[in-house]
Amino acid sequence: MVTRAGCERIVRYAFEYATTHNRRKVTLVHKANILKNTSGLFLDVGRQIAHEYSHIACDDVIVDAMAMNLVLRPERYDVIVTTNLFGDILSDEISGLVGGLGLAPGANIGLNGAIFEAVHGTAPDIAGKGIANPSSVILAGCMLLEHVGQGERARRVRTALEETIRDRKTITRDLGGTASTDEFTDAIIARL
Repeated sequence: MVTRAGCERIVRYAFEYATTHNRRKVTLVHKANILKNTSGLFLDVGRQIAHEYSHIACDDVIVDAMAMNLVLRPERYDVIVTTNLFGDILSDEISGLVGGLGLAPGANIGLNGAIFEAVHGTAPDIAGKGIANPSSVILAGCMLLEHVGQGERARRVRTALEETIRDRKTITRDLGGTASTDEFTDAIIARL
């Protein structure tokens, strides 16, 4: 259900996130041309709140165009805010641009708590085999660290992960390597 209060909460969070993370632009993704009562409300609320954050640029894109734009020129976007359904679809699309769901962290942040997780879920088909890529869980941990004010620790872990993937010596199968979950994790820890 799309409500004014819900729209205000998520859009305001996006602008606050942009402000605290030195981001320059928030993009409102919608389908207001067709879904006037829900997506139209989201867009109207988003535009109203944007006026309170004059230091942050704001634009809006219809979800169909956004799906294409994210594939062709993802670098055009900084902070994207949308409703749940569109966000679920676009986040899976974006994860494909960075190597798949195994590299995608997720967060559900509310007024009274937050949950950080791997986007891919529990992967029961490979559980216990030692072949899972732990990157999404590690990155979710980085998001948690940032959320609780431990940005420098998050940066160190993220850098160690990125360097381990970049050197390609000890990476998991899904990334083209032969390392087990433990070997990959040990390589990241060694860089810390």
